[in-house]
Amino acid sequence: MAKGLDVGTMNILSARQDGDETVFVQQRNSFVEIDYSDMAEQMLSRSEVLHIRKGDQVFIVGDDALNFANIFNEETRRPMQHGILSSDEQSAIPMIKLIIEQVVGEPDRPNEQLFFSTPADPIDSDLSTLYHQKTLESILGDMGYDPEPINEGMAVIYSELADHDFTGLGISFGAGMTNVCLAYYAVPVMRFSIARGGDWIDEQAAQATGTPVDKVTSIKEDDFRLDFTTDVGGVEGALSIYYDNLLDYVIENLVSEVDQEDVEEGLDVPVVVTGGTSSPDGFEALFEERLDEASIPFSISGVTRAREPMYSVARGGLVAARSEEQDETAAAEAAAED
Repeated sequence: MAKGLDVGTMNILSARQDGDETVFVQQRNSFVEIDYSDMAEQMLSRSEVLHIRKGDQVFIVGDDALNFANIFNEETRRPMQHGILSSDEQSAIPMIKLIIEQVVGEPDRPNEQLFFSTPADPIDSDLSTLYHQKTLESILGDMGYDPEPINEGMAVIYSELADHDFTGLGISFGAGMTNVCLAYYAVPVMRFSIARGGDWIDEQAAQATGTPVDKVTSIKEDDFRLDFTTDVGGVEGALSIYYDNLLDYVIENLVSEVDQEDVEEGLDVPVVVTGGTSSPDGFEALFEERLDEASIPFSISGVTRAREPMYSVARGGLVAARSEEQDETAAAEAAAED
């Protein structure tokens, strides 16, 4: 039984097949630290709050971390920053290991196939994704899986563009990064990322309005609509401004990369957007409007949002993992017949 894993800056999600249904498990990729006490330990355990004790501190991990942060008026801490493991957070690896263990569980068999998402190196930053990728491989390998990295943008294409022969432009608007992949019949033609995403929007809006970042994030996730009718002076108005700026920035870099990669003219490709940052109503319409205004050497047949933006990358990893598993089974059966 193969699995897909989306290791995102904001959320970590797994996908597995159960009959005709795809089952997803999700946890927020964050934690908050509180002082240890016997009473706190008992209450957390009784309430089944995901946590880990280290000395005199207790780390509350996952979905419950944001709730505790809002109650205690503190900022959550993240194992990841800008799409990769945070070099500024000493607890990054044990925290993300705990979250991953909760999300994917134990393998159903030794060396179960698991494809996990990894970003491309960003073109607007000196960040390298190699350490992040190898660390995740080690964590998953120690758990008993056979881990394989898959480019996040390519995972979107596997998930959403089967009806287009896996040809098109897949863009994952995550929290830490935005990943872009252009594929032709499942062969990547262009892959890159930029070091801006939902976190950048939240941080800019928080700074502009004097609102805590976690509060801005909660507002954005609570029925925020990208329609530019909100008063500019509030948090939702600031979110709209920085969403607009992010889309312009993504398209500016897309045009630059297409020129450098010398992508064939005359293509007519669909565009699919996904990721939590693409969730607000009005997002795909605004993005299509911006693309129509851009100088791209190929035509865009339309922009659609993934069926379930939060789950698209994990689903794409599952599609790739199941395909790999089937190929290995077929090869083993052919070898046995010889």
